[in-house]
Amino acid sequence: MFVYFLRHASAGQRKLVSAKKDEKRPLDQDGIEQCGYIGRALAALGVQVDVIVSSPLKRATQTAALVGNEMGHEGRLVTDNALRPESGFAEFQKLLEKFARQEAILLVGHNPNLREFLGRAIGDNGSEAIVELKKGAIAKVEMRRNVGSLSWCVTPRILRTLHTAATESSRPKTSRK
Repeated sequence: MFVYFLRHASAGQRKLVSAKKDEKRPLDQDGIEQCGYIGRALAALGVQVDVIVSSPLKRATQTAALVGNEMGHEGRLVTDNALRPESGFAEFQKLLEKFARQEAILLVGHNPNLREFLGRAIGDNGSEAIVELKKGAIAKVEMRRNVGSLSWCVTPRILRTLHTAATESSRPKTSRK
């Protein structure tokens, strides 16, 4: 099974007023733009997922919906508390078991736990590998039994740079005489 770990895109500063208000924090303009780069890159790579599972927090569900739309995903978005910021690894393992029959799944969540889940999925003998998962970063892991192998990890900044370079190289060259 392929598991795509996607940290939610940029959502501005954390709301310190209350945890409930912070749960409703939406993506900012940069985050919306990041979702476009991520989704278009996944579509260009031919990535198709059977299911998209997101944390129920607004910034994560928005990221999942926008990226899924760019990818052409037609299934419904599934939310699961195992991807909430305070969830533990045991809950994450149960989530993977729930979708074990799928060929590919996209998980959208938060740090620090999503980074931990990714690190433990690819770490040796229960140890945790350290993988920096910035906002909007996505990693592809191939899972075999309970052991994962990291295929790649990219950030929105890399995808924006590639998109800009591709756009500039496709523009007609004008010559001066």
